[in-house]
Order: sequence, then structure tokens, then C-alpha cells
Amino acid sequence: MSEWAVRVNDVSKKFRLYHERNQSLKSAILRGKASRHEDFWALRDVTFEVKQGQTHGLIGSNGSGKSTLLKCLAKIYWPTSGDIEYRGRMASLLEVGSGFHLELSGRENIYLNGSILGMSKKEIDRKFDEIVDFSGVERFLDQPVKNYSSGMYVRLGFSIAINVDPDILVVDEVLSVGDEEFQRKCFQKFRELKAEGKTVIIVTHAMPVVRELCDTATWLRSGSVARVGPSGTVVDAYLESVDN
Repeated sequence: MSEWAVRVNDVSKKFRLYHERNQSLKSAILRGKASRHEDFWALRDVTFEVKQGQTHGLIGSNGSGKSTLLKCLAKIYWPTSGDIEYRGRMASLLEVGSGFHLELSGRENIYLNGSILGMSKKEIDRKFDEIVDFSGVERFLDQPVKNYSSGMYVRLGFSIAINVDPDILVVDEVLSVGDEEFQRKCFQKFRELKAEGKTVIIVTHAMPVVRELCDTATWLRSGSVARVGPSGTVVDAYLESVDN
């Protein structure tokens, strides 16, 4: 058995939902009462692990906690309780153009985003041509990214993330923005990462993608784990619940 690459241990995440909120100390004094709120648990006791070299899918309906869990995995959110362990270097691609500066050019954003993801200037210099070639935005490389389409955003962002040479890559369902040709390039890249022994965690609503690319999957329902196991088995259980 291969060793684990990512281990999620009893992770819960709570958010505070305000019904009435004091914007300042002054408003609290004038209103004469405290803010009213309730606690909302987006995740409750989520546990699973991903083996090194596996591609793992996170599935579930909207509001099931997938994006919250992904942000915990990417260290954007910190769990209220529980912990997440990693073995190796992690890179994440969660939102289209996240980490981009709109006024800077694509060229400048490659260096900016690459440095945010932990690459040195020498690493970026060495991989620059590969990043540009994969993204297909060479013609617009010196244009401000605020003029890019959403597809160009995601192509450039994905190209940077995969060239960080991560041991673990965490990907949100941003690939749906790309066209058919780019999606095929991404799937081929996922296969190459798998062949290199890299670990990939991907959130998607596309069940054929989970069946084709993922070894295992976690199905989240209302913030809790409904099922974990081989991707085909988990997808079948999820689709059966949707149909019923």
C-alpha cells in the first residue's frame, strides 16, 4: 500500500451568520443590544485520506461543503476543529484568476502568481515558455489581464499552478470554463501528473470526469461525509440519491 499524501482528520468548519450586526461600538451603544447571530456548520467531522499518486474527487450538490473543504485544504480557511496533514509541496487553483493583479500584464502575473505559489524567479524563468505554451495566451501576454476572457484567465492560472511542480495539486471546478481543446490538454496533464506519482484533489460536478480521472472520491452531503471509496462506487451512490 502506498503512503498517504493528504489526511483529513475530523475536520469541522463553523461560520457565524448574522441577522442583525452592529457595525461599530457606537451603533451597539445606540441600539442598546448585541448583534444577533447563529452558528452554521459548513463541515462536520469530515475524515478521509488520499494516497500518494492518487487522483481524488470531491463531489456533492451545491451547498454540500465542497468549496469550504477545498479552501481548508488550500489553507485559505482554517478548520474550527480537526486538522489536515500533507506530505509534500502543495499548489492550489481554486478560482479563476485568483492571485492575479488586474492591471498587470499576463507576463507580469506569471511572475507574481508563481511567486505566490512558492516558485523562485529562477524557477519561473526556466518554466516560463512552458507556462505560456500550455496556456495559449502568447498573443496577449503583454496585455493587462483585466482584458482577458474568463477562459484565458483559467488557462493561464492553471498553467502556472501545474508548473509549480507540486506533489499535491488541489483544483476547483475551474476547468469547466475552458474550451474542449483546453479541457483535453488538462486531462492529459492530469494523467501525466498521475504517471509521475503526483496527487490531485479535484472538485467537480461532472461525474464522467470523476469516473475517468479519479481513483477514489468523497461524497459530501450537508457538510458531512456520505461516502468514501472507489470513484465508480461513490459516483453510483451519489447519482442514485439524486434520482430518488
